[in-house]
Amino acid sequence: MLPLALGLLALAIGVGLWTVLSSADEKATVRASLRQLDGYEVDNVRDAELLKPMKERTIAPVMERLVEFGKRFTPDGYSDKVRTRLTASGNSSPDAVDRFIAIKVVGFALTPVALILVLGVLGMGGPKGFACAGLLAAVMIYGPDAILNRRVEERQREIKQKLPDVLDLLVISVEAGLGFEQALDRTVSSVPGALTQEFARMLGEVRAGASRAQAMRAMEKRTDVPELRSFVLAILQADTFGVSIGRVLRAQADEMRIKRRQMAQEKAQKAPVKMMIPMVFCVFPALFVVVIGPAIINIKEKF
Repeated sequence: MLPLALGLLALAIGVGLWTVLSSADEKATVRASLRQLDGYEVDNVRDAELLKPMKERTIAPVMERLVEFGKRFTPDGYSDKVRTRLTASGNSSPDAVDRFIAIKVVGFALTPVALILVLGVLGMGGPKGFACAGLLAAVMIYGPDAILNRRVEERQREIKQKLPDVLDLLVISVEAGLGFEQALDRTVSSVPGALTQEFARMLGEVRAGASRAQAMRAMEKRTDVPELRSFVLAILQADTFGVSIGRVLRAQADEMRIKRRQMAQEKAQKAPVKMMIPMVFCVFPALFVVVIGPAIINIKEKF
């Protein structure tokens, strides 16, 4: 009797699951069909809400709550600083700041859970456990800021490296007879990268009605690169005093190449100092073991 009862129970559960899944599948098919109908309106509020994507129904409200909670405890000016760094990293999305604050709130909320997991569940006590817990808490709290700062530095480094080559193309285009904006447009279409993206945005602002000076100052403020700031100031001064753009661009290209060569030489001079720490703690101990080890063994055997 017991096997028969278990079989009937399993059959009933299977039939129930099949009914629920089939009805859910039918509802999903109906909702997908209704989305394709232009101008279709649903009178029932619940059905109208169910027609929205999962992202709008579940994730968006949670994100809004997290952002509201995070803004209550963030200091004044923090959101502006985050927006500036996000823009410098190339992310100018309107809701990028809200997503970043939500991620920070989630990191703060998960920090006690991580500490309980390390110290309580895993049972890691003593200095090792506290060190692991502190490291995990630091990653949870400061990880998003570190990742964002890393992206900003990488983008600024890319702009510095690409600026001399882009200036060379601008010099060739201007001396060939193109205007400054036409030369920029040709360079943007020929060279991909973060610098040409900023130039494309600057050209878009000029075409939208802003002056060239305003668009270039906005580009310099977004990127926060000293070499690009020098280029912008030189172009603005050339426009103000009527100096030839081609001559200014050639001088800027030569100067940027000299700066890039100096940066490479500076990194080469710093390399031996940076190599000293891994050599002292990793290479030298192994070398001492290989060189002095046999001599120590022979001395022990003799005495």
